[in-house]
Amino acid sequence: MEENRENIPIKPENTQSGDQQEDCGCSNGSGSEQKLDCCGEAHPPSKAHGDFSDPVYKEIALTNGTINQMSKDELRAKCAELKLDTRGVKDVLNKRLKNYYKKQKLKQAAAGAPADTYYDYICVVDFEATCEENNPSDFVHEIIEFPVVLIDTHTLEMVDYFQEYVKPELNPQLSDFCVELTGITQEMVDEADTFPKVFRRVVSWLQKKELGTKYKYALLTDGSWDMSKFLYTQCRLSRIRYPQFARKWINIRKSYGNYYKVARNQTKLNCMLENLGMHYEGRPHCGLDDSRNIARIAIRMLKDGCQLRVNEHMHGNELQSVPINAPFEGAPPPQKPKSRD
Repeated sequence: MEENRENIPIKPENTQSGDQQEDCGCSNGSGSEQKLDCCGEAHPPSKAHGDFSDPVYKEIALTNGTINQMSKDELRAKCAELKLDTRGVKDVLNKRLKNYYKKQKLKQAAAGAPADTYYDYICVVDFEATCEENNPSDFVHEIIEFPVVLIDTHTLEMVDYFQEYVKPELNPQLSDFCVELTGITQEMVDEADTFPKVFRRVVSWLQKKELGTKYKYALLTDGSWDMSKFLYTQCRLSRIRYPQFARKWINIRKSYGNYYKVARNQTKLNCMLENLGMHYEGRPHCGLDDSRNIARIAIRMLKDGCQLRVNEHMHGNELQSVPINAPFEGAPPPQKPKSRD
């Protein structure tokens, strides 16, 4: 659900290397370790520590310099020549071409390029919730659509999905604005189950996929609101404990902005799609269609070389950023919701 999600205060996680900011740099500590950016992309070690002696890194730097001098038409032509995707704005094409040559040169030098991704699957979640045209400050959002789109990070395809509508209990009558915005009718939610029942079916669906047991996985959202606001509020309303497997997630807006080096106002869903040369498919504010379009962006980023990694988490009832030098971790096995009573 497209809310004003940029205005949520996020408390940085304290680290020895300084506070994590949304537009953070690439440092991940001292010594001779490789540097990682916020998407987990490896960078050559610092010259200061004598680890930049391998000629391959000089070749990569020279190649990057050449690519930086290319016009958009030249970038597109070179991508076409190499049979790469030619869609996207100049910065996206630039990044795509650099990543291609970097991987090729590291492979040729047997320097060991980083793995494409740590996770076997990524679960894209984009809730729809009750709303008013002008939400009062104390308005309580209730989840009315629970979609999940499953990405196989090895085949880079959407392989399955879950979708159910949810009956709101605090404010069971949908506003006309909400119906028009989401396309979810009063009849749809009246015939749906309440959140605890739907959530149990979501967990069963995830368990059947053997996520967290046989396969490593992570949740991915478009912004911070889905987990830190909608799910957190809904769990309190439904008197169930916030699920452990949803305490960490990938905020694709942060990942996109950091990887392609764009401003925050260029990380809304339609902006990300347009900058990647794609268009929205489906009905905006349909949770399942939103999730599928977010998944398309994630797949494109993976193809462009971004290592999507968890970058936000809930600490108690507080939203925090995950330090960029934190180890990769998959979400724990999903468990049935537990009562708060």
